[in-house]
Amino acid sequence: MSKTSAEPPSPRTRRSPPSIRHRLSRPMLLALCLGVAAAAAEPAPPLQPVVSGTVHEALYGIAAHGEAMIAVGAGGAILESGDAGRSWKAAAGVPTSLALLAVAIADGHAIAVGQVGTVLVMDERGAWIKADSGTNARLFGVGVNASGRAVAVGAFGTAVKSEDGGHSWSSIAPDWKSFTASGEQPHLYGAVVDHAGVITVAGEFGLILRSTDGGASWKQLHKGDASLFAIDLHDPAAGFAVGQNGTILRSVDGGVTWTQVESGSSAILLGVRAIGSGRVVVTAMRDLLESRDGGLTWHDIARGEATTSWYQSMATAPQQQEVFAVGHSGQIIRVGN
Repeated sequence: MSKTSAEPPSPRTRRSPPSIRHRLSRPMLLALCLGVAAAAAEPAPPLQPVVSGTVHEALYGIAAHGEAMIAVGAGGAILESGDAGRSWKAAAGVPTSLALLAVAIADGHAIAVGQVGTVLVMDERGAWIKADSGTNARLFGVGVNASGRAVAVGAFGTAVKSEDGGHSWSSIAPDWKSFTASGEQPHLYGAVVDHAGVITVAGEFGLILRSTDGGASWKQLHKGDASLFAIDLHDPAAGFAVGQNGTILRSVDGGVTWTQVESGSSAILLGVRAIGSGRVVVTAMRDLLESRDGGLTWHDIARGEATTSWYQSMATAPQQQEVFAVGHSGQIIRVGN
């Protein structure tokens, strides 16, 4: 994938022979994806554009904490909001032109990651500065907690940890021989760090792994056929992971155990967010899904251009009634209630 690609980061299917190092890109999968969705069970919520750009200005990640929201994307783009997403402005002096693929915010911490191991950290003045991640691998996901423990994950089994809010990093990659048939190093796409510092990551082969000791050891929580592109565990009562072929996994015990639920879609699912009161939203290639019963059943809410394009990462406004999603053409949309 090019450094300024206008499509999401590339997955790899489990069916690829272990010896083949070339992966199918998400643009290729977009062309192959049927995107068949279930009929809507109830009227879809409004999809309201908030920010729009050009085809080369794709946004890949968004995060929120209180009134603060940050979106990142192609060409080192960083957009910031201080009013819960009502208005946005481009960050000045961003020290990279490489694609930023994910962003995370917690109390006093903001970290963006992307191509060629890029890590940017917001300093105490609100400026973005570079940090040395110790890797040149693409970083697809990042999580951080209020104490400053952060984890970034990416291509070929890369997992790095920071204990100082993203300023310094060290590898915590698992011994992959324990989790893959031939020791293959799977791409990792999602990372969560909870308030206690427990780390959960998700990626290819349906893998969900957890470490309770800062990455010194890992336990497998799930393994399957479909790559998982996003994981949401911010609500202990309702955890979700989503990925290829309409795959949705649901947890009701903080991610300790996972059950697959029927999504009614065969689309590539790219993002998931539990909003509260049983409402969950999933973004995808050429689809958007919603549940109103805590993820037990799902219906299609894609309308207009959402049926021919893609949205990826999501974040919620403080009221927890609306979700913001980012995606193609520099778009930020608000999915109403």
